[in-house]
Amino acid sequence: MHNHLKDELHHIISGKNQISFGAIIQAATRYLKDGAQSSIEAETTKQIRKQETERLEKFVSESCLWITDIDFSQYVSEGAEQRVFLKDSEHVLKLNDAIYYVSWIDYFHNLLLHNFFFPDTAYELVGFTKENENLYAVVKQQFVTITDVTDLTKVKAFLEANGFKNNRNNDYINKDLGIILEDLHDENVLTKNGVLYFIDTVFYLTNEFWDKSE
Repeated sequence: MHNHLKDELHHIISGKNQISFGAIIQAATRYLKDGAQSSIEAETTKQIRKQETERLEKFVSESCLWITDIDFSQYVSEGAEQRVFLKDSEHVLKLNDAIYYVSWIDYFHNLLLHNFFFPDTAYELVGFTKENENLYAVVKQQFVTITDVTDLTKVKAFLEANGFKNNRNNDYINKDLGIILEDLHDENVLTKNGVLYFIDTVFYLTNEFWDKSE
């Protein structure tokens, strides 16, 4: 069962299988991976990230994915990694600079994993924007109206029923799949009419995830 699920996730990460709102994410990932060879000689992680960002901006330009009409007056909130704006009555826009990740590829993997595990709050990568020379991914997501305070014991029970074991604070790991899921506090998991909605997730792939790659 776990091997089948792992194979399915490998196909999604590699772009072989489709997933909701996955096309642009997979295309951007593929573009960056195709150009990764030139980054191998970079001496530091900072240099690698700079080269990767430059290549991503080239992809954005070639794909006409620059967004220049964000209404910043519709500001809602922000955290360490992103800012949130109202898009309309049913959606929010989130600007994320992938600061939680070593690379943009890792951030795109996170989006794909989120859309697989939590399709009710899937991220749609609609484009990119720049502000103060920083590149931001712009994702659209369903707006969730909160009706109850989230009970973190229910979050833990739900995740453990799906193979993710709590290893510290609000962080989880699925050792069979080789996936880490972090930062699931009550602002990142909302409750509406008794149902949990995972709106902000931080997925990481471990070396174990790649062990049985095709």
